[in-house]
Amino acid sequence: MIKFLDLQKINQQYEVAFEEKLKAFMQKGWYILGDEVKAFETNFANYCGTKYCIGVGNGLDALVLIFKAYIQLGKIKKGDEIIVPANTYIASILAILEADLVPVLVEPILETYNLDPREIQEKITPKTKAILAVHLYGQLSDMNSINEIAVKNNLLVIEDSAQSHGAILENKKAGNLGNASGFSFYPGKNLGALGDAGAITTNDDELVKMLFSLRNYGSEKKYVNDFIGVNSRLDELQAGFLNIKLPNLDNENRFRKEIAKRYISEIKNDKITLPFYDNSENHVFHVFVIRTKNRDELQEFLLANNIQTLIHYPIPPHKQKALSFLENLSFPITEKIHNEVLSLPISPVMTKDEVDCVIEILNKY
Repeated sequence: MIKFLDLQKINQQYEVAFEEKLKAFMQKGWYILGDEVKAFETNFANYCGTKYCIGVGNGLDALVLIFKAYIQLGKIKKGDEIIVPANTYIASILAILEADLVPVLVEPILETYNLDPREIQEKITPKTKAILAVHLYGQLSDMNSINEIAVKNNLLVIEDSAQSHGAILENKKAGNLGNASGFSFYPGKNLGALGDAGAITTNDDELVKMLFSLRNYGSEKKYVNDFIGVNSRLDELQAGFLNIKLPNLDNENRFRKEIAKRYISEIKNDKITLPFYDNSENHVFHVFVIRTKNRDELQEFLLANNIQTLIHYPIPPHKQKALSFLENLSFPITEKIHNEVLSLPISPVMTKDEVDCVIEILNKY
């Protein structure tokens, strides 16, 4: 069986280093916001090219805290509108709602699955205060156009970089293409921890001060609470594991891109729509997503041939029961995407034989 993602195999190469890190962690006896978190915050900020990184509990918290920090700073107020792609993972929308803001869903570009700048412009109202640009599946949104719209309309730009670690636009990495960015280090991400973990990157001095406080109960000084904060701190041990894995991220992303290039050039099947890729550095292929009108049939065919696949994502956010207040909205492009997408195996530990097999089986379908 070709696994969709073999996390055990991905992390096996780091096991000795992980064990040494765990031993040092146990001997040190400092478990929360210690040297490992500080080191990761420095290392990841340097990697992204930003002034600051704030380690938090997970990717959802990263986005929620960005919005709450802007509210505390008076840049946004509760009830303001945030533009977000209609086809994103629900976490992007949950973050907006958690901060008592209003999500305004916008159709994506079918080829890239990312925000369509033309649609953004049409949805801007006096209550619009920010654009949440989701770099879905590992491909950067059209950030030049989005930033241009933001400047013209005095909007904040927040990146949801949960799937795009290391993607590059004009020598700038994801996380350094807007006012602030939220990252997830969920185990399956390109840079994955061994549990939940997240971070925020920004160049904003005022914002970072507020974020460091909000993630820690709204407190800068112990037992002195200036704001209504939360407990969302990057775990010290997970930070240690991420410090071990970060230096290899670009290499693993290169491996993903090599597999993607083979899929794109060698899969020849009229029933399958391959992802758009211009061979630039703007895509790190967190997942490799194809489309087909007979998605369920193809998924069953691949499983019968010992190839695991996943669907990212089967139900669009506006059709989820949790977001039933959006159910009357119509997003034909989004609905088409969610009805047709299928994610193929892609990871830095796939063998040439496994890639050959996926291509061969898909060409037989």
